[in-house]
Amino acid sequence: MGTENLTVVTEFILHGFSSYPDLQIMFFVVFFIMYVLTLAGNIIIITTIRFNSRLHVPMYFFLSILSSSEVLYSLSIIPNMLANLVRPKKTISVIGCALQMCIFLGLGCTNCMLLAVMGYDRYVSICKPLHYQILMNQRLCNKMVAFAATAGFSFSTSETIIIFTLPFCGPNRIDHFFCDLAPLLKLACARNYIGEIVIFILCFFVVLLSFFLIILSYILIVKTILEIPTTVGKRKAFSTCASHLIVVVVHFGCASIIYLRPKSRYTLDADTFIAVSYTMVTPLLNPVVYSLRNKDMQKALKKSLGSGSRLCTQKRGQ
Repeated sequence: MGTENLTVVTEFILHGFSSYPDLQIMFFVVFFIMYVLTLAGNIIIITTIRFNSRLHVPMYFFLSILSSSEVLYSLSIIPNMLANLVRPKKTISVIGCALQMCIFLGLGCTNCMLLAVMGYDRYVSICKPLHYQILMNQRLCNKMVAFAATAGFSFSTSETIIIFTLPFCGPNRIDHFFCDLAPLLKLACARNYIGEIVIFILCFFVVLLSFFLIILSYILIVKTILEIPTTVGKRKAFSTCASHLIVVVVHFGCASIIYLRPKSRYTLDADTFIAVSYTMVTPLLNPVVYSLRNKDMQKALKKSLGSGSRLCTQKRGQ
């Protein structure tokens, strides 16, 4: 292609759900309800943990950080997606696209590592209960969260720089509802093979290494649980891990399908609906799973709701 025919791309068109023009209003309503429930559920978890002293332990500290990350993750993608469902011009600037990619990848990577940290917390709690308070002190917890966030955004910044140093000189329609790696690589009018290998290695490192550490933690956890003599003790130990395992399976299952497969396997319809699962369903799943399956969270929520109801009754009486 001659240099005189090159067109500098200044904005992208997010095609997303444009293949379903008759369903976009329905999608907007469904996704808006899911988004509100996601924000409400995660904010309730954060505030409940914050104001209930019984939940000021590492397990719930990490859960509150994960919920905060999920709120920010949703904010980076969903409002723009909802707006595009109802407006005719579905565009995003190149700078806006780069910022969106950096933020959501950074939070996604951070979440992977937070889930690994939560797996380690469960390992220490079950396998080394006598040393739990010493090993999982607040200083170490803060350091692990800081490391997860720093590493996550270091990876996302590197991947974003690699993508946006590629030339975009032709079509500017992104076959997705947000700025993701695969559709942008597909749009670039040149290949950076080394960059693509680096991106794959970074995704491989974040997703599979985090997942491997979680699996290792649970191998050791299961080994310890099987040595517990009573059935009640085994059931109680397993119940403390069930919520975490459900979120891990959904989160890493979707991430593996999207980021650890060849570029040639990219298809708009399939990837769009898989992306909906990890941008909307997973953030919504966290508060549902952790609140429904966790007795401590249930008691804290009932206590908070009870306090709120009494306060409202007192104000009405006045």
